[in-house]
Amino acid sequence: MPKVSDDRLAARRREILDGARHCFAEYGYDGATVKRIEESTGLSRGAIFHHFRDKEALFLALAQEDAERMADVAAEEGLVQVMRDMLARPQDFDWLGTRLEIARKLRTDSSFRDAWSAHSGDVEQALIRRLERGRATGRLRDDVPVNILVKYLDLMLDGLITRLASGQPTDDLHAVLDLVEESVRTQRAD
Repeated sequence: MPKVSDDRLAARRREILDGARHCFAEYGYDGATVKRIEESTGLSRGAIFHHFRDKEALFLALAQEDAERMADVAAEEGLVQVMRDMLARPQDFDWLGTRLEIARKLRTDSSFRDAWSAHSGDVEQALIRRLERGRATGRLRDDVPVNILVKYLDLMLDGLITRLASGQPTDDLHAVLDLVEESVRTQRAD
């Protein structure tokens, strides 16, 4: 049997992740049956589960990948920019529904919660580093602890994700994000 190259294995894994992301976002975790994942990826059950132990491992891999992507943007441009990008291009964020499923599974599934907690600090650490840099340069308010600002911005992100994923109107949300950004900046004396 010929050996499959690492590049081909990585490409196949990417196909699976991309198709599964769409499936989880459209149907939720419970509705994303193995049959639907097969249809969404165009691959057989055997091909999918050659790369992932089971459906939960596949979902966790997606969740981790999305957290890493968000951490990269948050580290470079800030979490408010992540939110602005979501608002400007919701079609690029088909993982929004997956984020809601993560929240549900964290609440209801202790084994998933344990696995997720081992990897979920990426976004928070990227945000903390960015906020600390902002504070050091005098752009970020210094009367609120950084960990409180992180929680505040994370709550804003969760609210935006819920609104976008549930199809609620997004009118005036740019102004809301302006307010959020202004609320963490140093207040300048007039």
